[in-house]
Amino acid sequence: MRSPERDQGPWPGDSGSPGQATPEPGPSPGAPPSQPPAQPPARPQHRWGLGAYALAAAVFLSVSALLGLLVFRRGPPSVAGLAVGLAVPTVLAAATAILSTVVRGNGPRRDLGLRFSWRDVGLGLAFGFGGLVLTIPASLIYARILGPERATSAVGEVFAGLRAGAAGAAVVFVIVVLLAPLCEEIVYRGLLWGALEKHGADRWLAFALTTVLFALAHFEFTRTPLLAVIAIPIGLARVVTGRLTASIIAHQINNLLPGIALLLTLLGVSPI
Repeated sequence: MRSPERDQGPWPGDSGSPGQATPEPGPSPGAPPSQPPAQPPARPQHRWGLGAYALAAAVFLSVSALLGLLVFRRGPPSVAGLAVGLAVPTVLAAATAILSTVVRGNGPRRDLGLRFSWRDVGLGLAFGFGGLVLTIPASLIYARILGPERATSAVGEVFAGLRAGAAGAAVVFVIVVLLAPLCEEIVYRGLLWGALEKHGADRWLAFALTTVLFALAHFEFTRTPLLAVIAIPIGLARVVTGRLTASIIAHQINNLLPGIALLLTLLGVSPI
């Protein structure tokens, strides 16, 4: 039972009648108006686009042509000359891509997704070894249809018949398995991918276009369909993670078996 004193009116500290919501206290006179919570600054959009990719591709093609003239001008090329011709153009193309992000963007870490994480390494290994389930049968079927000589990669063809010591063979192995995939991913699944997204492509359209252009850019037109199949698990690693580490690792795993075969060939252990 309520006491009569309580019925006579509100007690000190009460505001309003029973059952009525207590109003929020308003700002005190002279207090500045409340500000909305600060939002984190949006990441600035990079200014580079397809022109940056075109520049990187032009660097690759022009340097490749120049080195080709120098390497083949004086007769049969050496392993060292071919190694330089294989490594330098792709390294300079990747350097051009990175420079484009520094000069006209936010740097390779933010613009290209060139960031390291152990999770991405694990996913790259998964896509790399898992992709072999697709690419090895595809390679065998392609060689059966076209013949082994037409299904051989251009790198295998230029090194065919050459021999090298352990150091030279190891350098070529590192270029084919580690360096070339790193540089190609920076240019294709990094620079070209980001340029396509800048121009409105979603990640699946970027995946499809970079897969096709990656296959065409090797200028091995009898192997273009096979190269497109090989690029599928590599591109999927980029789709899933949104970064380059996984696609780099997947690409390196894909090049591992051809790299081992080339290493043994240069050492005179096993022909291609």
